[in-house]
Amino acid sequence: MDAYDEDSGAGARPGPDGSTGARLPEESAAGADSGAGDLGSGGPGSSGSGTGRRPAWAGRRDRASGPGRTSGPAPEPRSARAPESGQPARPDASARPDASAQPGAQAQPDASASAPCESRTGVAALSRRYQVGAALALAVVSVAACVHLLMVFLSLAPANTVTKQHGKAVEEWVYPEFEQNWKLFAPNPLQQNIAVQVRAEVRTKDGGLRTTGWTDLSAEDGAAIDGNLAPSHTQQNELRRAWDFFVATHGTDNRPVGTRGSLSEQYLRRIVVMRLYRDEPADRLGVIQQVQVRSSTTNVQPPKWSPERVSDQPVYRQLPWWTVTADEAAGGVRS
Repeated sequence: MDAYDEDSGAGARPGPDGSTGARLPEESAAGADSGAGDLGSGGPGSSGSGTGRRPAWAGRRDRASGPGRTSGPAPEPRSARAPESGQPARPDASARPDASAQPGAQAQPDASASAPCESRTGVAALSRRYQVGAALALAVVSVAACVHLLMVFLSLAPANTVTKQHGKAVEEWVYPEFEQNWKLFAPNPLQQNIAVQVRAEVRTKDGGLRTTGWTDLSAEDGAAIDGNLAPSHTQQNELRRAWDFFVATHGTDNRPVGTRGSLSEQYLRRIVVMRLYRDEPADRLGVIQQVQVRSSTTNVQPPKWSPERVSDQPVYRQLPWWTVTADEAAGGVRS
């Protein structure tokens, strides 16, 4: 046994059937095939048959030379090897995606893709024509609100240049619906309960006249407000402010004082007629011919610990009979 046999036994790898015969490595398979032709053409140990097979001692010599001393060609890169049978081909490094796309990085959306159209709400969802209409309506409401606040301010402010020149226009705008009462903040606030009552003379279906009893309109408003978390403005202020307006423009003899006396009288008369028809329809009550209004004033009693004593008897202020015109009666029925 020579040195070649020992090397061949030491470096031999087991075959598929467990044998330890000498086998050429895969990396040198291509080089062995290329050198077999030269050996077969008359090299030492060749049989001259030209079969192209390399003798076993040639492979043993290559393995004995050690790493880095192989005489055969260098092994081909792994990426250039042909795939073995039954295994899928591996993609080439040149076919890989761009190096900037690192694993785990999110793909950027395509800029050419159109973004979804956002849904519009409110005024923006309207057409151009309706948007212009909404803008005009908002402008009109804003101007009207500013003018109203200015008129109310001028009616409450002390006499000035504007009220002297345009006082008539201010009064026509404010009175009687928007007149303000500041007695709550006066040094001596109101300490009386005032109830407005009314009775009417009506013409019945048979042509006769009858006079109704006194109806306490303030008591009706108080009953509607009690237990109501959100009472209406008319229930709280309409009748009360109408009576305050009448008292401010009339003397103790119930005669008008100033230019607004007739306006306050007409305003109060229309309210009581409307309320009478609201409580009882015209087919049952009859047609109202005249109305009479009175007030019942009762002092607010002081607390028990106060030494002050005031009368608890009501004081009445009775107005004369007012003739109801046809348009006032019709207005009351429609309301």
